[in-house]
Amino acid sequence: MANVGIMEPMKLYSKRQLVACSVLTGAAVAAAAALAFFIAGRGRQSAGEDSSLSGSPAEIMRSGLSAGAEEAPSRAVANDAAQYTQDELQNISVYEKCNEAVVNITTQVMGYNWFYEPVVTESGSGSGSIIDSRGYVVTNGHVIDKASVITISLADGSSYEGKVVGHDTESDIAVLKFEPARGAELKTISFGNSDGLKVGQKVIAIGNPFALERTMTTGIISGLGRPIQESKNVIIRNMIQTDAAINPGNSGGPLLDSQGRMIGINTIIYSSSGSSAGVGFAIPASTARRVVSDLIQFGKVNRGKMMVSLIQNTGRIASYAGYGISSGMIISRVQSGSKAAQAGLKGGTRAVQYGTFNPQTIYLGGDIITAIDSIQVSKLADYYSALEDKVPGDTVTVTVYRNKKYEKIQVVLEAADGPASI
Repeated sequence: MANVGIMEPMKLYSKRQLVACSVLTGAAVAAAAALAFFIAGRGRQSAGEDSSLSGSPAEIMRSGLSAGAEEAPSRAVANDAAQYTQDELQNISVYEKCNEAVVNITTQVMGYNWFYEPVVTESGSGSGSIIDSRGYVVTNGHVIDKASVITISLADGSSYEGKVVGHDTESDIAVLKFEPARGAELKTISFGNSDGLKVGQKVIAIGNPFALERTMTTGIISGLGRPIQESKNVIIRNMIQTDAAINPGNSGGPLLDSQGRMIGINTIIYSSSGSSAGVGFAIPASTARRVVSDLIQFGKVNRGKMMVSLIQNTGRIASYAGYGISSGMIISRVQSGSKAAQAGLKGGTRAVQYGTFNPQTIYLGGDIITAIDSIQVSKLADYYSALEDKVPGDTVTVTVYRNKKYEKIQVVLEAADGPASI
């Protein structure tokens, strides 16, 4: 007997049941699609994208491409920034902002040989900062001292002849001028504020040490208010001390803060070998700003002066004249009718010959200046330093040694140059 398979009985549905089933199925599909779309939209919002889609397909496509194009550089910048520390990024920013405004200054001093032919007898180099788009450059006075030829070289390789606008020995600051090429846009460095500096503050130096152009070094402010004697008759007060490497060729270059503002002009290093020794000094911006303004406007610094001629007191002179002290500046003469004479400063009355090979007539017996305001005056450099930041019309308190005792006299300073001091 053959096996006969058992068949399931067929289920029959009415027309109404079929319609209802189709409607329910369609609704379920639509609900699932809506839920998927909602979830996708929330995902885009969480990623920072705009979930609204409007406009034609072409506009939407262009919008997507534009967003992608902008996103790529942002990722690149973020990746670059991730390679550096915050301190490194700051250094890079300052260098990129300021290095093109730092110039290399080379000088030549001309002389004559045995045949009276002009020859170069000396050459030197230093740094400077462009402070004005018209071609004004600030540097140290000693960088261009006695120079016959001055050449200013820019970051783009161009070189120009430099002319001295003004040179101030007492602050060791000089201003040069060159004529930039037509249409040239010069990068400049602005002066910052040096009055609020703190020991430990980060500083950056840019210059041309050993003829290596636009070299950057970093360090901190190691000390403030340092009085440094630069030459026999020049003491620069309120100098900034830094451990940022300052080598030969850095002189005249800028000392910058972390924002790229010039807070000082690098001037001197202390070293037994002549190389960087971690002790460098810069002229503060407060001094430089005042001096540079006068040099550009007048060609010299308009300082207040006392109309007197002075002699350095020594043990020999003190013994001869019967003075009770052997330091300070002796007032030899006081200009008649001057503010100093009106204030009561007294010159000498006893004429003597001073000097061995080229004797001069000086007058002993007058007042000896021992202090101006709060600054002690023991030599001529102290006297100049005490008046360095004074202007005509300022009143100073002068302490003098007279008749074996000290007196304080108020003196109004004047503009005209007084008699030469010896």
